[in-house]
Amino acid sequence: MIHWKDRFRAIVSVYLILLDEQGRVLLLKRQNTGYKDGEYGLPAGHVDGEEELTHAMKREAKEEAGLDLDVENLELAHVMHRHCGDHERIDFFFLCRTWEGEPINCEEDKCSELTWVPMDDLPDTVIDYYQQAFNHIRQGSVYSAFGWDT
Repeated sequence: MIHWKDRFRAIVSVYLILLDEQGRVLLLKRQNTGYKDGEYGLPAGHVDGEEELTHAMKREAKEEAGLDLDVENLELAHVMHRHCGDHERIDFFFLCRTWEGEPINCEEDKCSELTWVPMDDLPDTVIDYYQQAFNHIRQGSVYSAFGWDT
């Protein structure tokens, strides 16, 4: 019998698609992280143990952009299963149209700028799998896979 501790594990992450009244999404330009530096990403992060997904998203929004979110305003928009070579990830993209405060750069060591861009006109330098997630969200598709050879 396989014990649960011996089962497959994946890294779980949450991503915030903060959408303003003009249909623009908040992007953060990465720097000094060693991963996708110079590219635009979303407020995001890993889910800690003993932490529910929406609470992880609320925490990350506060840590990275100084935003106070009500978990009731988070709408699950997309789930992505990503193959990353030596590991796999499950990514949850949450849409939010209502929040408290103005976004600020709370991690200047990891983020060189915050910018609002039209959701339908993302820059070429947006992280590749984000682009795929946005395409699926526009199509109403709640699931996709990325990085697999199939």
